[in-house]
Amino acid sequence: MNILISYDVNTTEPEGQRRLRHVAKICQDYGQRVQASVFECTLTQKELVVLKYRLKTIIDEATDSIRIYKLSQNRDKGIECFGKDTSYNPEGILII
Repeated sequence: MNILISYDVNTTEPEGQRRLRHVAKICQDYGQRVQASVFECTLTQKELVVLKYRLKTIIDEATDSIRIYKLSQNRDKGIECFGKDTSYNPEGILII
């Protein structure tokens, strides 16, 4: 399934800055950053469960926010980009 993750972590204190870095690192494990606090991911249901668990153990639910949007299967027809396009095709060829 294709999902979009966005997050807002309160960074007014050093602990919040640490949480922000940790949330970004976890999201990078599952997908591609498309904006500062937004990631596109292609996951199985099991991977989504694990991702949500990992994120919930990091954030401060009183001050931080994570939003997960499930996208349609035909993501390329449902996304419009203006300006610099940093998206990727998760089903395309990946050269490392």
